[in-house]
Amino acid sequence: MKKEVKIIINRGRMLISRLSSKYDKQLPYIIISALALIVVIAGIKLFVELTDNLKTDILFQLDITIAHYIVSHRSPLLTQYFVLVTNIGDVYGYLIVFAVCASVFYFIFKSLKYVVQLLLVIVLAFSSNLILKQIINRSRPDLEHLVTVETLSYPSGHAMASMAFYGFLIYLFYQFKIGRLLKFGVILLLLVFILSIGVSRIYLGVHYPSDIAGGFIAGFIWVVFCILILNILKIFKEDPKT
Repeated sequence: MKKEVKIIINRGRMLISRLSSKYDKQLPYIIISALALIVVIAGIKLFVELTDNLKTDILFQLDITIAHYIVSHRSPLLTQYFVLVTNIGDVYGYLIVFAVCASVFYFIFKSLKYVVQLLLVIVLAFSSNLILKQIINRSRPDLEHLVTVETLSYPSGHAMASMAFYGFLIYLFYQFKIGRLLKFGVILLLLVFILSIGVSRIYLGVHYPSDIAGGFIAGFIWVVFCILILNILKIFKEDPKT
């Protein structure tokens, strides 16, 4: 019996060795793609469940409680900060940030592919958000609005776009060969900025917390989906016969 077990183990090792040697370059991309696919499916399921519960009393009471708590902390200084943050998270803000990023990617990293990838993510986020808002058709909160809004409420376009755009920037910076301290600082700053944009929309009275949660989930789905596609393309680039 021991001999049979050893034979099976040895054959298994030989098989794994052959596969790893054959797909040594593609293996990391295959693993990342598989994990990304799982996250995308789980994210879609979570978004659908949240959307299905928008009209429940439990979620409504939770939205109202959190929103009133955040609004109760309004002050002139915080209002200035969150208005600035929410303006940067608007269309014109993204145009400015995108132009800066495009310049950095082209002149420092000598590559336009990052520019194209970042543009793809933000276009997908903005266009899909408009479609989702029209389909779900949720009205804005009855709280005092400190900024002007014209579109529907769910999911939050600011939250969705910030997660997609700055989330993908985090992915890019994580890959860049730069100093660890600089990389950590940039990623931390982007994470704080994403969170600030989401909180700003509740603070300014134009979104429910569930709008922000839905926007973050949807934006994160686009980030992971684009990472999935990019890694699949890398696999085929390494080996067109894959």
